[in-house]
Amino acid sequence: MSSKPLQRLDRVVIRFAGDSGDGMQLTGDRFTSETAALGNDLSTLPNFPAEIRAPAGTLPGVSSFQLHFADHDVLTPGDDPDVLVAMNPVALKANLGDLPRGSTIIVNTDEFSKRNLTKVGYAASPVEDGSLESWHVHPLPLTSITVEALADFGLTRKEKERAKNMLALGLLSWMYSRPLEGTEAFLRAKFAKAPEILEANLTALRAGFNYGETTEDFAVRFEVAPATMPPGTYRTITGNAAMALGLVTAAQRSGLPLVLGSYPITPASDILHTLSGMKRYGVTTLQAEDEIAAVGMALGASFGGALGVTSTSGPGLALKAETIGLGVSTELPLVILDIQRGGPSTGLPTKTEQSDLLQAIHGRNGESPVAVIAPQSPSDCFDIALEAVRMAATYRTPVIVLSDGYLANGSEPWRVPDVADLPEVNVEFATGPNDTDADGKAVFHPFLRDPETLARPWAVPGTAGLEHRIGGIEKANITGHISYDPDNHDLMTRLRQGKIDGIADTIPNLEVDDPSGEARVLVLGWGSTYGPIAAATRLVRATGIPVARAHLRHLNPFPRNLGEVLHAYDRVIVPEMNLGQLALLLRGTFLVDVQSHTAVRGLPFPASELAEVLHKAVAQSLEGVQ
Repeated sequence: MSSKPLQRLDRVVIRFAGDSGDGMQLTGDRFTSETAALGNDLSTLPNFPAEIRAPAGTLPGVSSFQLHFADHDVLTPGDDPDVLVAMNPVALKANLGDLPRGSTIIVNTDEFSKRNLTKVGYAASPVEDGSLESWHVHPLPLTSITVEALADFGLTRKEKERAKNMLALGLLSWMYSRPLEGTEAFLRAKFAKAPEILEANLTALRAGFNYGETTEDFAVRFEVAPATMPPGTYRTITGNAAMALGLVTAAQRSGLPLVLGSYPITPASDILHTLSGMKRYGVTTLQAEDEIAAVGMALGASFGGALGVTSTSGPGLALKAETIGLGVSTELPLVILDIQRGGPSTGLPTKTEQSDLLQAIHGRNGESPVAVIAPQSPSDCFDIALEAVRMAATYRTPVIVLSDGYLANGSEPWRVPDVADLPEVNVEFATGPNDTDADGKAVFHPFLRDPETLARPWAVPGTAGLEHRIGGIEKANITGHISYDPDNHDLMTRLRQGKIDGIADTIPNLEVDDPSGEARVLVLGWGSTYGPIAAATRLVRATGIPVARAHLRHLNPFPRNLGEVLHAYDRVIVPEMNLGQLALLLRGTFLVDVQSHTAVRGLPFPASELAEVLHKAVAQSLEGVQ
């Protein structure tokens, strides 16, 4: 039991920041795991450089991890940190502008040397010159405390200093009443073959916890009660991990072997890593030599009767365009996971963006329609993977999933579903002739379509009697013979488009959250803007102003009632992390003058920023401003 008073809070936002080699991602991840184990709802935002080891002590090299946890439902990682742990001057400088006055700063003063201060433009230490007097500052020699705690270990000073992130984790665990047992178990597994390193990290972790209890720097500790959640088994999950589990689950539900053809690319690589460890579930992973080979492997697997999947980011999606078009022409199931990042070109590999929407819908030669869907949260990546497989297998079409770096790396509690509650993914292969020729002889026609879905038969190569021709050159309707006939090409083009359009019959109508029924302004989002939009809507409604909210998971085709929803409101606000791509599609499709609110900063929208936009839109609507 602690001898210090305990103060209860309903929510906290903590940000760990340091050089990319200071272990901030590991520290944040461990604090998150312990927080989830206590039953808090949470959301995280890892933020790190693209370089493996960015220049130490420089602004481009700062790595941070933000965690928002609460005793109620959490929608975002938080706009502004309540606590910043800054391991050096550059971490302080890079993050100070995000800290509200009165928040807490813990700084590692051992790193505030004249050289380090000069490197980032500080003439004097901000800890000593009074420039931080508007914040609650705790200057602590974290490195020295760590080295002293490990004095009896036969390690070099540099090796001892590496454990300072564990000391900081221990201190914050004491401050917010987090247990250590989970992290201790994690360290034992991680350093099982390095016993001295293991003991050093365990000692530093416990030393940080004990320091909080014994020092006079902290007079109180805090506690955040568990959130109320539906009963069930929960685990913390990232979007990429959820996507991988969803794909495996879909493969199991459909009875199809899963084949992933992929080339490593940030921020999609974790999907390849995760699935590569699931061979026991009938998963085959192929790390290709490039993006083009990767999607070719996936499409070839689908031709062979497997569930072909490829994972990538925006630059890779561009390279895969020709083969995706081949998937459209051959009418085979293919799932393409695009974990979006900042562009163009190499762009911002570790930062988030939503700017691949137009590429996903239109980024191929010819009339080349595919289905496009997007998850709204890390845990929703599981469900969206199941939906992608359902659509691809049922309609024999490529399906592009647009996740992004924010969802991929962010984490939240996920209620593990009961297998009995999961949707079935029904797959039917052609097993014999499906038509007769002019002479009444039974034949197999590879493009004789299902009258409801317009999907062609899926015939596994080698099945006797089902020999057929497919490829990129246009085929004749029904027979599949090569055809250059103009009328046939027009027909096949319209059939392929009609197949995608028909998917709308099997997706739910767009639901609108408008509790009062009096809102005149609708905010409509897609993908990872879900959390910030929901949080902003909550802020606006708290002031007594009605505002409606809706979110699109299906982007091609749109839900059948989308046009009706858009026309029902005076103003429609569409926040996007691009320059207005969905807004462009909505204007062209439904002739509604939607209002874009855009940003491409590599970060999710702050909820407070969106709330201001909504307040302004409501005011203009009330004034009748057009």
